[in-house]
Amino acid sequence: MEPKINIAIDGYSSCGKSTLAKAIAKELNYIYTDTGAMYRAFALFALQNKLISSEERDVPGLIRSLKNLYITFRYNPDSKISEVHLNGQNVELEIRSIQVSNHVSQVSDIPEVREKLVKQKQRIASSRGVVMDGRDIGTVVMPDAEVKFFMAADKQVRAQRRFDELMSKGVETTISEVLGNIEMRDEIDTNRAADPLRKATDAIVIDNTTLTLEEQFEFAMRQIDSAVSQIEKKSLELSDSVEQ
Repeated sequence: MEPKINIAIDGYSSCGKSTLAKAIAKELNYIYTDTGAMYRAFALFALQNKLISSEERDVPGLIRSLKNLYITFRYNPDSKISEVHLNGQNVELEIRSIQVSNHVSQVSDIPEVREKLVKQKQRIASSRGVVMDGRDIGTVVMPDAEVKFFMAADKQVRAQRRFDELMSKGVETTISEVLGNIEMRDEIDTNRAADPLRKATDAIVIDNTTLTLEEQFEFAMRQIDSAVSQIEKKSLELSDSVEQ
């Protein structure tokens, strides 16, 4: 039986991390975890409870509210994706709004928030056979993942992709709003004190500025197949040495 491995995918916002992660998970029949959606769900919760706004945030209140936060993923057979539920309510569409995007970094840089969600993600990863994407997966959540990817792309290309995605979902916005949000999130993600966005030293870079979805998927699968082959080879060598 082929060994199950964990696959970490990190990178800048709107680089297609979740698209690649979902494709890999489907191909390998692995568990896909959209970690960014967890932070988005908490940002939505904070907005609904007036714990954050454009001007300020109530950090003590945000930390206290963690005990009232329950985030789950439920598979929708119609959309064929695992949708995010916040305290029992489906919020998949709401968490993708530009308003939530503009406030995610206000909650994601709080150490207590990250600690709670990191522990939840690590429990998921402990089962093996997991594909997880985010900002700190290969460096903090799954530093021992057998395969790590770091995704990047030109910010103008990322903005256009994100804009097209939002329009297809019926979310009203403009390309300038989306670009501004991407630039803001890049700045905050790379400079926050708690678990900033960093490329793991052993991560494989995928710059998909000019790559098609098929090209990046095929490249990623070649790296994964190679890693699995190496693991199988080492396992066989170890087995032979024990028998001798």
